[in-house]
Amino acid sequence: MREMRTLVVPEGVAGERVDSALTRVLGFSRTTVAKLMADGDITSRGLAMSKSEKVSAGQVIEILLPDNTVLEAIPITPILGLDVVYDDESIVVINKPVGCAAHPSPGWTGPTVVGALTAAGYSISTSGAPERAGIVHRLDVGTSGLMVVAKTDQAYSFLKAAFKARQVEKIYHALVQGHMDPSRGTIDAPIDRHPKEDYRFAVVANGKESITHYEVIEYYRAVSLVKVELETGRTHQIRVHFSALRHPLVGDMTYGADPTLAARLEMSRPWLHALELRFRHPVTNLALDFRAPYAHDLNRALALLDSSVLP
Repeated sequence: MREMRTLVVPEGVAGERVDSALTRVLGFSRTTVAKLMADGDITSRGLAMSKSEKVSAGQVIEILLPDNTVLEAIPITPILGLDVVYDDESIVVINKPVGCAAHPSPGWTGPTVVGALTAAGYSISTSGAPERAGIVHRLDVGTSGLMVVAKTDQAYSFLKAAFKARQVEKIYHALVQGHMDPSRGTIDAPIDRHPKEDYRFAVVANGKESITHYEVIEYYRAVSLVKVELETGRTHQIRVHFSALRHPLVGDMTYGADPTLAARLEMSRPWLHALELRFRHPVTNLALDFRAPYAHDLNRALALLDSSVLP
């Protein structure tokens, strides 16, 4: 199966044509990049890119790699101003910023949680794949909010088992298009890779069990602020489920959001935040409860809603 890689455009290639930028950053030939573009395999904000487009620093680009592609390993990049919410001998909890991956992977040149913690001198569990050391769950590059990372192998095993047994409570807030009706409910719809577009996921009959609970917090003009609790943790689960209900997340053009609305609210990524995280400590078994404030761009979008930027 072809792999999807996410690239955050570094400042060094800002202003260049996308074909030139990708050639420099990924080491592909222009012929390869041109073919990927012709096939619609290079996208930004859910839209296929043309080779003449200029890229900007921080822009998120998704590349569906050719079969059997082997990319050179990318050095670990730390997060500037790492936001540590909690830290002890067993675990560390962070408020992950947008534009940061959970762990390094080929083709990714941006910051990672693993790299940030390593650069800051934290010891991380060696369990799991080397590049995913200590990572027991992930957030999308474009999602901000709470993540817990295991510092010991004991903590890693405990937390992995807790996630598998659905003993970890994860609460998200999402801003979705339209007014949700009913105002609370459960979305029980199986998810797997999209049958035609490998970089996306979709509700499919033979997919993996996927359950999302939601409750509207507040109705705004044309959008709803929704509390979301995940019972399962599939890739892109929240984004796919709300899109399937025809209420895509504001700013999530990959899953059908309105680009005009996103522009009005100055959103360049899905309006989605991992707000609360609850689990038992792997050593003391005490209940832990964390909450992380909204990122700046999410607050800005809500402020714009209050100022009636919508028609």
